[in-house]
Amino acid sequence: MLTVEITSFSFKKGYPEDTSGNGGGFVFDCRALPNPGRYKEYATVNGTQQPVIEFFTKYPAECEDFLSNIYSLTSQSIKKYIERDFTHLMINFGCTGGQHRSVYFAEKTAEYIKQNFPVKVVVRHREQNIVKEL
Repeated sequence: MLTVEITSFSFKKGYPEDTSGNGGGFVFDCRALPNPGRYKEYATVNGTQQPVIEFFTKYPAECEDFLSNIYSLTSQSIKKYIERDFTHLMINFGCTGGQHRSVYFAEKTAEYIKQNFPVKVVVRHREQNIVKEL
């Protein structure tokens, strides 16, 4: 079975480690998107929490367009990886601090993949030390 490992991270702390040894996968840069980290009221929350989720709903064109492109690119690879019996694919989301944008878009992508493909999804929010399986 294919495992899709989705990681959020801070570019300041470097790229995520490839735990599979296969190399490859995707790295998406979320720094061009609106940044809740610029506002004090978001300092203590992350991209899994309602205030940040609501922040991104204020920018539907930018966020939906970004996600649509991600879904298209990753779906193409996931279909081929399943067809070719590959066992691991990394999808990484980076932003400045690894707290808001990268976490939010990693979560949205994980939900999409789990709903649309028969794969194991592992989500890692590196800067929050969170790992979960969907």
